Amino acid sequence: MFKLIRYLKPFKKQVILGPIFKLMEAIFELIVPLVMARIIDVGVHSRDVGYVLKMGGLMVLLGVVGLGCALTCQYFAARASQGVGTLLRNDLFAHIGKLSHSQIDSVGTASLITRVTNDVNQLQVAVAMLIRLVVRAPFLVLGAAVMAMLLDLKLSLVFLAAVPLVALTLYLVMSRSTPFYKTIQKKLDKIALITRENLEGVRVIRAFSKQESEMERFDEASGDLAKSAVRVGRISALLNPITYVIMNGAILAILWFGGMRVQSGALMQGQIIAFVNYMTQILLALVVLANLVVIFTKAAASAVRVNEIFAMEPSLTDRGNTQKSPVPGAPKIEFQDVSFSYYGKGQEEALSHVSVSIPEGQTVGIIGGTGSGKSTLVNLIPRFYEATGGKILVDGVDVRDYPFEQLREQIGMVPQRAVLFEGTIASNLRWAKEDAEEAELMRVLDTAQAREFVDKLPEGLDTPVVQGGKNLSGGQKQRLTIARALVGGPKILILDDSASALDFATDAALRRALKQDTKGMTVLMVSQRAATVKGADQIIVLDDGNVAGIGSHQELMDACDVYREICLSQLSAEEAVQ
Repeated sequence: MFKLIRYLKPFKKQVILGPIFKLMEAIFELIVPLVMARIIDVGVHSRDVGYVLKMGGLMVLLGVVGLGCALTCQYFAARASQGVGTLLRNDLFAHIGKLSHSQIDSVGTASLITRVTNDVNQLQVAVAMLIRLVVRAPFLVLGAAVMAMLLDLKLSLVFLAAVPLVALTLYLVMSRSTPFYKTIQKKLDKIALITRENLEGVRVIRAFSKQESEMERFDEASGDLAKSAVRVGRISALLNPITYVIMNGAILAILWFGGMRVQSGALMQGQIIAFVNYMTQILLALVVLANLVVIFTKAAASAVRVNEIFAMEPSLTDRGNTQKSPVPGAPKIEFQDVSFSYYGKGQEEALSHVSVSIPEGQTVGIIGGTGSGKSTLVNLIPRFYEATGGKILVDGVDVRDYPFEQLREQIGMVPQRAVLFEGTIASNLRWAKEDAEEAELMRVLDTAQAREFVDKLPEGLDTPVVQGGKNLSGGQKQRLTIARALVGGPKILILDDSASALDFATDAALRRALKQDTKGMTVLMVSQRAATVKGADQIIVLDDGNVAGIGSHQELMDACDVYREICLSQLSAEEAVQ
């Protein structure tokens, strides 16, 4: 948790003044038993109604001023805790955005969401409790003990016996419950993962009538969490009964021995009442301390999880990179003996020794079987992943030497899975160019074969898009993502199997429009369909991460068995040779 203390710096005023006001409230609270003792020993004993009313008014005043101090502290605590939570959440979100795809995959989306939400909330609560109670509770314990000693040193020995027993109870209970809290947070990750999968895959679950099995899966994860929570709850449940037994025993001892002291004339009845009040204050303060230990234990587990993310240095950085100029005469894209493994160097490779040169303005098809490395190949160009061997050059410059912004603003990327964001069609299209005019948006919609259905929508470009574009069909989403990639006129257009949801006629119309409207643009078309890549200037055939062939359609039909097999499995013999 100490690593996160830096987030308190902008709230120094609240962190300092909040505990001071809470301390003032505690001081007033410690004075109240003395006033009550005076009321009993002086006012009630001598039947002086005026004195009772005067001291009663003083008690009310102490209560009102204490309430004002408590409310002020509460305000400072709320400001600081919410502020810290906001800053921490923003920084955590920004840091996650800098992590590479492989790092995000290794942690898991569900776990990252839990850390940004639940774990940060735990830390917010800890900050609020730090300001409100960390000073007050120990001060009340020590203050009440000191005040009791000032009243009667001998009787205060009861306090000195009771407090260590309660402290030992706190230690034993907390030391056994602390390890469970980190486990509970991990099990919350599991529930978040199952919930996310079910909400995203609700149509698939219903299509296969898997609601009951998914309920069982959720129940199992939820039950596992409940078992851990109940186990730690059983341990923590011992805390209050044991402390109450100790403290009530101490109160009995005060009444017993205090009665003796009253009989001997060493103490008065009101002072015994003050002793009982101080013991009650200690009891309540120790219960608060116990709850604080639980809160800070949970927060410590959450802080570890948050710090795990901050400790992950982005594996892909552009630090020190400056704007680069194209090398004259260099190919637009060049793979030089490129190898890549998702699991690190020396592990099983998704791509192995790939060497390809793509001139500027060419349309290149990339085809191969499932798992052959097609998507992996194109994801290395914008440097979503780092090649584990070899070089990837854009305009003759190694992609590792480019600033991310310069590299990626040249590339229009259409991922395999069509992703749209909440907003409007226009706001989604303007991701690459915020000031794109309506005429440009209409032009790219024409190219992407999306103009027809957008024009039919009552609100046109201003049509709302719900989260994930769920109010649009798969084909509509794919065409809008293609249009989004075309806005701003990128120099490289990567279509990663982005026409899989389109019918053959729309796919053919899209290819014709791209060929006509993207002159000078280098286009990479990843596809499972031979018809889609057939008309490309050159075709790269991948087989199990290796280049099985490079050439035109006819050249590959003559010389590449893998390509010929793919084509003949999808096209008739006459179509394949045309």
